[in-house]
Amino acid sequence: MTVKINNILIASPMYKELQLILETEDIYKEKSFRFRSMEVEKEDFLWADAFVAFSRPNNFSFDNLKWVHSLGAGVDKILRGSEWKRDIPLTRTICSFGQKISEYGLSYILRDLQHQDEFSNLARNKDWKPITPIPLSEKKVLIYGTGVIGQEVAATLTFFGTKVYGVSLSGKEKKPFIEVFASDSNYQEVLAEADVIINTMPLTEKTRDLFNESLFKLMQDVLFINVGRGESVNNDALIKAIDKGQVKRAVLDVFQEEPLPKDDPFWSHPQVVVTPHISAVTTPEEGVACFVDTLKKIEAGESLPNLVDLDKGF
Repeated sequence: MTVKINNILIASPMYKELQLILETEDIYKEKSFRFRSMEVEKEDFLWADAFVAFSRPNNFSFDNLKWVHSLGAGVDKILRGSEWKRDIPLTRTICSFGQKISEYGLSYILRDLQHQDEFSNLARNKDWKPITPIPLSEKKVLIYGTGVIGQEVAATLTFFGTKVYGVSLSGKEKKPFIEVFASDSNYQEVLAEADVIINTMPLTEKTRDLFNESLFKLMQDVLFINVGRGESVNNDALIKAIDKGQVKRAVLDVFQEEPLPKDDPFWSHPQVVVTPHISAVTTPEEGVACFVDTLKKIEAGESLPNLVDLDKGF
């Protein structure tokens, strides 16, 4: 289906940066643009053919829209609210998220295997105490989410000889995972043997509260890394799992409420690492590049690799 787009409404806290980059694109001279923060007027929606943003404003209205594009990889903040109009395509940004998240996760896995914290403490006391690092090839990692991001994280770890398994909603086999399990299947043995668990899943009704007390009980002394969505984790259950030794350390980049409230127990827990949603930041350049490429494909009637399946929510 070919869609002609003329009027494009962009709403983002970084709208000024996006505008400066778009002004260097040929498409900027061919289309009409309006740039807003998140304060969008009703008249803006009546004017626009296309809406581009990270999230849906409270006064969002489909009106004359023909296409909506998410500046982020996740679309839960776009889909929330009233029911989506099925005849309006929703696309999302796909860029170097997999590489960035691979580097993020690998840094914390190596921090653990290379005993970096222990050596820092020993150095402060001038204590010469050799501790042998543990090779990645001896470890087993379970990645929740086997899409583009999960596959790239798996490929990075597989390069080092790590045994990598996957969990997805469908359980469909994908490379380079040794095996992929459906999230509602019985994979307790692999879960119990995992040294590292990484969540890259998007937020849907099926992934909300996925990491709950029942699931954490099956883990044994794991490093838990969440770069998917905060709502996929039951916070109280995670704290209990850490205190019981089921999770030895949690590295959290996403949270149910962001910014994380100052009184949240995650801040002060010694076995929790908090980072402010930076594992895969969309740069303005990447956001514009994906948007322009998608716009060209939509107008040419080409297939869209970043088209969101509204039934799946990603």
